[in-house]
Amino acid sequence: MSELARARRPLRYRNGPCEGWQASPSNPAKATKRQLTETVVLRCTAEEKERLKQQAQEAGLTTSALLRATLGLVKPTRRRLTPKADPHLVAELSRMGSNLNQIARALNTARAAGETRQLDGLQIITVLTTIDRQLSELLKLLLSEEPNDAD
Repeated sequence: MSELARARRPLRYRNGPCEGWQASPSNPAKATKRQLTETVVLRCTAEEKERLKQQAQEAGLTTSALLRATLGLVKPTRRRLTPKADPHLVAELSRMGSNLNQIARALNTARAAGETRQLDGLQIITVLTTIDRQLSELLKLLLSEEPNDAD
């Protein structure tokens, strides 16, 4: 029996060929980009122009995009705010995550090779406990530095 004949197909394709690659919720078609071909000329004072540029820069948009958004010509996109994080904290968390990934990789490799009996369980538990303690210390440090918003 050929590989094609053994391939699973939905019931509706049993008698006919599969339609092939189609857009679906898991494979959405690319959105067509609007072609901006028209130009608008606007006369304003130097102060108005500077204010327009400043507002666009503050909004993180071009002046054209700001005007389109102001006129309601485009759907507003929700911009995700970048959270402020301490770079030292992020670096420390990254190191801990790297250690955890190395442990997981070693465990998965040993399991795939059938060598789980050769693993030193005590050493693995020790490293995991160390990572847990480091995370607890970082959390305490982070919570102690957090400003109180109760005022």
